[in-house]
Amino acid sequence: MTAYLILHGWQNHRPGNHWQHWLADRLTDLGHHVTYPQLPDPDDPDLDTWLTELARHLGRLPAGGERVVIAHSASALLWLHAVSRGLVRHGSADRVLLVAPPSASVLGHHPEVTEFAAPALEFALPGPTRLVAGDNDPYCPEGARETFGEPLGISADILPGAAHLDLDAGYGSWPAVLDWCLDPDARITPRP
Repeated sequence: MTAYLILHGWQNHRPGNHWQHWLADRLTDLGHHVTYPQLPDPDDPDLDTWLTELARHLGRLPAGGERVVIAHSASALLWLHAVSRGLVRHGSADRVLLVAPPSASVLGHHPEVTEFAAPALEFALPGPTRLVAGDNDPYCPEGARETFGEPLGISADILPGAAHLDLDAGYGSWPAVLDWCLDPDARITPRP
């Protein structure tokens, strides 16, 4: 059995029609262990509190099977902070999907999340990591491949017209991300 940890971003109160909720429901229906927590104070998050929550939820994933983390927006940055601080090490997760991480240039305009801006990307990721982002993400106008993928040395799936891969961009159900969860070699494509 695969265990999945799904982490939401800033201002996300886990609405039932968001792709992360849809994904959690599908994976649960398939018999997988799924943790999709509501992180504290999503409108005004505290990085250290979220790091503590990440460590707690990651530590509670069952051992013995594959462990997969799917992090959207501010939680993609949360993962990078955890790695840079040594809170996540090799073996903490078997694979990670970072979805639409926002850039420092945008976060700097929002005091509630300024501290989430990515740390210096001068570390090695502890396991297979994939990046997926829209080519027109207003939260990362510099481009996710250039801002995160190239400095981290990870492959990036850049989806045309997908914006921030959120409800505003039409991302309720997202079959391609479910396909990736079930097969790490699956191509992540835009929502049909």
